[in-house]
Amino acid sequence: MRVVIVTESFPPDVNGVAHCALQTARHLAARGHDPLVIAPAAAGAAGADSGSGSWSWSWSWSDSRSWSDTGSWSGSDSGLPYPVVRVPSLPLPGYPQVRVALPSRRVAAALTAHRAEIVHLASPFVLGVRGMAAAARLGIPAVAVYQTDLAGYARTYMGAGEGTAWRRIRTVHSAADRTLAPSTAALRDLEEHGVPRVRLWGRGVDTARFSPSLRDEALRRALAPGGELLVGYVGRLAPEKQVELLAGVCGLPGVRVVVVGDGPSEPSLRAALPGAVFMGRRTGDELARIFASLDVFAHTGPYETFCQTVQEAMASGVPVIAPAAGGPLDLVRHGSTGLLVEPRDATAVRTAVSALTHDAGLRAAYGRAGRAAVESRTWAAVGDQLLGHYTDVLRDRTAVAA
Repeated sequence: MRVVIVTESFPPDVNGVAHCALQTARHLAARGHDPLVIAPAAAGAAGADSGSGSWSWSWSWSDSRSWSDTGSWSGSDSGLPYPVVRVPSLPLPGYPQVRVALPSRRVAAALTAHRAEIVHLASPFVLGVRGMAAAARLGIPAVAVYQTDLAGYARTYMGAGEGTAWRRIRTVHSAADRTLAPSTAALRDLEEHGVPRVRLWGRGVDTARFSPSLRDEALRRALAPGGELLVGYVGRLAPEKQVELLAGVCGLPGVRVVVVGDGPSEPSLRAALPGAVFMGRRTGDELARIFASLDVFAHTGPYETFCQTVQEAMASGVPVIAPAAGGPLDLVRHGSTGLLVEPRDATAVRTAVSALTHDAGLRAAYGRAGRAAVESRTWAAVGDQLLGHYTDVLRDRTAVAA
């Protein structure tokens, strides 16, 4: 199968969209298919920061196609078993860690050159809109993967605009042959807002990389020289993640908060979380070692369509505290693998952490149950489910054509 993955983010970016797109491409190649990835140019690469150097933000469908095709970089990322075409990009205003692609004529050219049979749109927003339009013109079926709660982001960053965000989501995803939602909460939201042809497709986790066996006592002593219990958060440091809800946890006796990640909220969070250890962005085996060395994992963001870090903590044998909203509702079994708390409630987070820090047996039981719950959720298993969705879409297109 010849598949073009059009993604709003791809490594070296570190986020859920980039990671899922990478794992999808890897699985397709491993199963003998022919993927090609189209992604924004990374910061510092030729083609990044092309164009005028400034831009105005708009939710309008038509404005997403108004950029000129500037920049000269294209080609394959080295060392990957599939080609990657990069298109010019700019940093998101106020959040330079996030790159936004400038819609480019290269998208249609790449689909044609690759002889694509199906187009996979990873969290379509700007580049994905161009990919959807190109697929429609060329008569190629498209699968759109919903991964980002744009309505929640609009509420966080603008204080309004949820209705506009949902109209854009509905317009983009209604053009796809199938939309894949990562959780039952996301699927319900999409259907309630009029998005058709929605199916459930979860996310995998690397249970070999993330493992309780990686617990590192030397690392624990370095992070908590007084023998404190380690309560960790891993993820972007941005307003929508509401990491400041851990402020009360910092005041619990015998507890040390560990924050892994970077983002625009880091300066304010350093002030809001006294005594917390900020480790910056960590990846790969080092991140897996940190996960396994925690005593409790606490996620605070209420706008997660899935929440991959919750799965990684569970694979690491660490009990989880998460808001009872969005993706974590599918992942955390309250009272079995962790605790679900009222979203945006700092007191609820502190109370849940306190309950776990005072009961080593409960932490161990939740950790074991969490590991058991995710052991079958490998990227290979999830990738094969995705291939089943592709097959269904291609069959339906063939039936319509007949």
